[in-house]
Amino acid sequence: MAHEIKQGSSAAITITSPFEDSSTRHRFNPDAVLRDYRVGVRSRHISVLGRAEVLAGRAKFGIFGDGKEVAQLAMAYAFRKGDIRSGYYRDQTFMLALGAITVREFFAQLYAHADLEAEPAFGGRSMTGHFATRMLRSDGTWKNLTETYNSTADLSPTASQMPRLVGLAWASKVYRLSERLRELGGDFSEHGNEVAFGTIGNASCAEGMFWESINAVGVLQAPMLLSVWDDGYGISVPNKFQMTKGDVSKVLEGFRHTEGGRPGLDLYTVPGWDYPTLCVTYSEAHERARRDHRPAILHITELTQPLGHSTSGSHERYKTPERLQWEKEFDCLRQMRKWIVASSCAGEAELDAIEEEEKRAVTADRDRAWEAYREPLERERRELLDLAHATSSDQVRPLTERLEKKQNPIRKDLLGFTGEALLALRQSDDAVRRPLIEWKQRIETENRRRYSSHLWSESAESALLVPEEKARYSESSPVATGFEILNACFDAAFARDPRLFALGEDVGRLGDVNQGFAHLQEKYGELRVSDTGIREITIVGQAIGMALRGLRPIAEIQYLDYLLYALQIMSDDLASLRWRTAGGQKAPLIIRTRGHRLEGIWHAGSPMAGVINLLRGIYVCVPRDAVQAAGFYNTMLRSDDPALIVEVLNAYRRRAKVPDNIADMTIPLGVPEMIREGGDVTIVTYGACCAIALEAAERLAAAGIEAAVIDVRTLLPFDRAGVIGESMRKTHRVLFLDEDVPGGAAAYMMEQVLGRQGGFDQLDAPPRTLSAQEHRTPYGTDGDYFTKPNRETVFEAAYELMHESDPGRWPLYFR
Repeated sequence: MAHEIKQGSSAAITITSPFEDSSTRHRFNPDAVLRDYRVGVRSRHISVLGRAEVLAGRAKFGIFGDGKEVAQLAMAYAFRKGDIRSGYYRDQTFMLALGAITVREFFAQLYAHADLEAEPAFGGRSMTGHFATRMLRSDGTWKNLTETYNSTADLSPTASQMPRLVGLAWASKVYRLSERLRELGGDFSEHGNEVAFGTIGNASCAEGMFWESINAVGVLQAPMLLSVWDDGYGISVPNKFQMTKGDVSKVLEGFRHTEGGRPGLDLYTVPGWDYPTLCVTYSEAHERARRDHRPAILHITELTQPLGHSTSGSHERYKTPERLQWEKEFDCLRQMRKWIVASSCAGEAELDAIEEEEKRAVTADRDRAWEAYREPLERERRELLDLAHATSSDQVRPLTERLEKKQNPIRKDLLGFTGEALLALRQSDDAVRRPLIEWKQRIETENRRRYSSHLWSESAESALLVPEEKARYSESSPVATGFEILNACFDAAFARDPRLFALGEDVGRLGDVNQGFAHLQEKYGELRVSDTGIREITIVGQAIGMALRGLRPIAEIQYLDYLLYALQIMSDDLASLRWRTAGGQKAPLIIRTRGHRLEGIWHAGSPMAGVINLLRGIYVCVPRDAVQAAGFYNTMLRSDDPALIVEVLNAYRRRAKVPDNIADMTIPLGVPEMIREGGDVTIVTYGACCAIALEAAERLAAAGIEAAVIDVRTLLPFDRAGVIGESMRKTHRVLFLDEDVPGGAAAYMMEQVLGRQGGFDQLDAPPRTLSAQEHRTPYGTDGDYFTKPNRETVFEAAYELMHESDPGRWPLYFR
């Protein structure tokens, strides 16, 4: 392994190892040691200057990696091209050591410079201290990840990097064990030799996601190398309040691998200031994890935080004078400097020179980053001032003078000025105002793109571009139950694509609780169709990590209510992944679940309002039957977007014809289907409520009311084709129906149609929504009947709309 690292402004050097001889780990290479010290000093000065930038008002917030430098230098030697990181927002030294971030890029991120040339990780969308490498080309296709150092996009929510880490490690196991994947080769793995590196702070180890992930990776025996950065605190709260016994290593003892026993994890504890021991330990730990695929945890203790937790406060407020003095003495860079001198790797004068060189280089790079950030903003200010001066308006002149004096204006300031200027010019001719209006519109358009692109795939593999292939039937088309239809779809998909994997509770041997995967484990093996423990967070996290490494997982969450366990990781990680990296990363996985009409408080929920509002960035498909579900699986498996597919529970035993093209049929997203024609009232619904709406429509027809029933089929995206508006132009009445709580998905559908699509103008009567009660669903059929919409309540709601238009023809007989 070789690292090419720029030393300040000098040429790059190549260091292959911290040791003089690869056969021994006791004699250190002086060049490597001094290179490491240089990078550590560079990182520390970034932290010092970064904090000063925030306090001076040139940046908004700062969180830095000071005090963690030496351990991260040692970790960088273990990291090879092809490996992948899922980390923590204090890993700047590690990223600098790999050359995966430059000083200028770090400061560009601090300034929120929204230009991928300046800040390639997130394009200014994520705060400083968060790291990512661009794993996709500009067209959205994968790069060759075996040729690069890879980092998945960091998150701020504590321990949220852990579920994904499970899947990143498991992918190496899959690539090593799958003969078909080995035959294919590819850009994602060299025979499964990659290690997934994770980092986490000690206080975050108190989170449930940490423990679920450690348990999962221990069961899976996947090559994870996790570093716990332990500085003794979680902001102001010491370890004794974070962890039983105040020490995560002691709690983890039960996970330790013992020869001759059941597999476990390798555990190491090393002080974070002990450079030689850290180098030796990381070298040994990564070799074992890579070779044996046994997970390892390195508990890096006795770390410090010289600048405190963040720019939000001072650690002097909660640390004792004795602790602060200890931290000063055991600052890792100070201890490393002592060791370098004692080991005769360099003298005091040479180390002083390195420190001065790096301070000058970092300061210069900071200044260049600031100039690059300010240049387009100052150019836009000059453009705007020229336009303002051209108006020759006395009302605008004071505003112009204020903008000229404004120090470091941002686009918010420029558009604020434009709004005030246009208000002052509201009585002027259009020719006077027009240049300002056009400038404003251009800047707004540019910044919508700058900050809002890539919520969904913009590549040629976008799910919205998958061509529709309608279901085809013939006289010989067999009739089967819903679960058999899905089973046929999955069987064809597994045969077609060796990258496809399914995982979840009871998915493997049982074939899932409703038999959609029945016998597929026997056919395709335990690796591809696998059982997991009851661990929804890491089922989804495992799938995210696998998808980030080129695999195509279907993660099953047994029931829709159980999705709540995983909702945080779906929202904070998966849904925002492509967006927060500005198209730099993707995780095209499918989350499969079922629900709606099962009996009981915790099995009959329909939390769709939470789903559709928290999961923007994930397509949400709500098929009414198994054939529709199969079409959505085929569509999503041909795309590079993530999706949630919610199957209707009571459709598994319903019999239907199996399409002759069950393996290939696709359904376009955002295209509702008219499942019953009608000219009097439009009923808009989805999923299990489609059957109820059709029953009510038959009863309405007997009363002389022809109801159109529309199945929206997907909630995200929603009716891109305008099908609902077309029906409303005929009926002029609409009822939005679902079994979510009031104000939930039905209200969302109404807002989409009336607000965004302008459907209000088509109405002759007030729009109606019909949802479930606000409480959960009681156990039993009557509990369901009196909680959720049923045939009678749907009939009455639609009938009342007709009564309002012609009370004589449709008297209100039931009120």
